Amino acid sequence: MERDRWYKDMVFYQIWPRSFCDGNGDGIGDLWGVLDKLDYIKSLGVTGIWFSPLYPSPNADYGYDVSDYCDINPEYGTLEVFDKVVSEAHARGLRVIMDLVINHTSSEHPWFRASREDPLGRYHDYYFWRKGHVGLDGGMNPPNNWDSLFEGRAWEYDEILEEYYLHVFAKGQPDLNMDNPAVRDEVKKVMRFWLDRGVDGFREDVVTFISKAEGLPKDRLGVPGARGLRFYANGPHVREYLAEFKNDVLDEYDCMTVGEAPEMSPKKALPYIAEGEGQTLDMMFHFEHMRADCLVTEYMPLPFSLRRLKDAFGRWQTALDGKAWNALYLENHDHPRVISRYGSEAFRVESGKMLAACYLFQKGTPFVYQGQEIGMVNTHFATIDELPDVAAHNQYRRMREQGKTDDGAMVVINRAARDNARTPMQWTGDAHAGFSTAEPWMPVNPNHVGVNVAAEEADPSSVLAFYRQAIALRRRLPVVRDGTYHEYKRMSDNLYFYARESERSQLLVMCSFADHDVPFHVPGGYNLSWGVLALSNYAPESRADDRRDGYMALRPYETRVYVFGEDADLV
Repeated sequence: MERDRWYKDMVFYQIWPRSFCDGNGDGIGDLWGVLDKLDYIKSLGVTGIWFSPLYPSPNADYGYDVSDYCDINPEYGTLEVFDKVVSEAHARGLRVIMDLVINHTSSEHPWFRASREDPLGRYHDYYFWRKGHVGLDGGMNPPNNWDSLFEGRAWEYDEILEEYYLHVFAKGQPDLNMDNPAVRDEVKKVMRFWLDRGVDGFREDVVTFISKAEGLPKDRLGVPGARGLRFYANGPHVREYLAEFKNDVLDEYDCMTVGEAPEMSPKKALPYIAEGEGQTLDMMFHFEHMRADCLVTEYMPLPFSLRRLKDAFGRWQTALDGKAWNALYLENHDHPRVISRYGSEAFRVESGKMLAACYLFQKGTPFVYQGQEIGMVNTHFATIDELPDVAAHNQYRRMREQGKTDDGAMVVINRAARDNARTPMQWTGDAHAGFSTAEPWMPVNPNHVGVNVAAEEADPSSVLAFYRQAIALRRRLPVVRDGTYHEYKRMSDNLYFYARESERSQLLVMCSFADHDVPFHVPGGYNLSWGVLALSNYAPESRADDRRDGYMALRPYETRVYVFGEDADLV
């Protein structure tokens, strides 16, 4: 089947199911809750849903440790209710994509259990089992010096087998051996299972990690905490395996794929996503723009740099233009809330709207994460025991071993933890934020009393109202889909201005990342009086005489979107 590129006209809404909406009153989000909120999702103007993992899982990494690829976690519902969600979503014009986690399984998956029970059986080679070696001290050492990105060393010893298994994430997430053709055949079966149920595609978790360097060599150059990464990020056979999945399965369906790819640059990405022969993924989630306030990871904080953010935005927009398609996002389940990072909690409403505009009008397919559309922010954790995330506990342990006090470590944890994005969705200001009638599995952010869907539905100047307006405007204007990207004021530490330009229309996006007024000259070639102010986050009556000969100022975290040419008639 010749698959079309419908994903280019989409806006996706990501659901992290455990914290979205509890429909059966047990304190855990589920598919019944999703069913109840489909009309709300549709009202945002989005056209698709991305589900984080719904599969059965012991929750070592909350769904990203899969124990059965072809079923639904009983905490979330059943296959029957999933089918109903897909059917009802499709009836509302919403596509549905699933998370596909094939770099690793859960240690409770039947394949892994069988691999431990019989070292001569077929499943033993589904994973990376290796003998250790005797060290200088006479003790047993792992096969190599690789680190786990989540939990200690990358090798876990099994005393019964007297072998180690590889896990580049948590101990409960053993890596699959994708070099084994039988494993790749299993992946194809999983893909077909969900596509045959009506799923419209996959977000493929850390998919560029699925091929490891031959021989699993010792890393003599790696940074402690990430040793080995260079031997499996963009490994030797990853494109070959992705091409196999595409040719044998995906090309038979009208579906799309977006691959998550840590340690990715535009140059490295293009061989995967460049349109034409050899393309193996439709889009790619990279992390470069999520490092504007950190070094590699949020647990290595730096002062926020707008120029670093703009550089990442600009390089991907420019490098992919006319060659490949961008996936656009500012929040997901793996990062703290973006207002708390790149915006300002003191200017929550203004900066929440500005951040929406700064990415929604770029070229690509936007993804909006649950709660982002109402301006949810980070919460506060008093102790490490309040955080469920295995990665947070590993980082806390490392910091304490390096000499940080508990208070010092918790300052970093509160800034960096993924659990900031995983607190329950704030539907109302009532008890449990309207997320559940029971005590939620994770405490809600105390600010839900004022920051919630119900309150913002009633406020035409809310962050929620702005997201609806911005998404509707984006979908209405051809220049947003097809125009080229051009950036202005690249050296500014406070302003991010970019244009989208086609032969007949132009769109100019102005964003201030400052908590004070910032004067500037309007970019050359743009006379704002010739355009239509299509979107802004300050009241229009407050800006009547703020423009003088192309010189003006933006207020704290102000954003404006102007449209020129033929598209202005569509505003």
